[in-house]
Amino acid sequence: MKPLYLYSTPGCHLCELAREVVDPLLNHYALVLEEIDIAASDELIERYGVKIPVLKSPYHIDELCWPFDAAQTANFLQRISV
Repeated sequence: MKPLYLYSTPGCHLCELAREVVDPLLNHYALVLEEIDIAASDELIERYGVKIPVLKSPYHIDELCWPFDAAQTANFLQRISV
């Protein structure tokens, strides 16, 4: 299974909502969700601090920033799975 990164931070309510959106889609696209805490890196805080939650594949430059729903997430996962 390929990784799918969820850039987030502990206690982020929106990040919890994002997990609820993406979790049901992971098996269909053969992905495993890896959460990355942006608080562990100044670079990540600068890049994603006002955008989290953010979905990203380590194999593509495309990112999906919040807000996103199930349809938008499925479309994003389809694009990055090709």
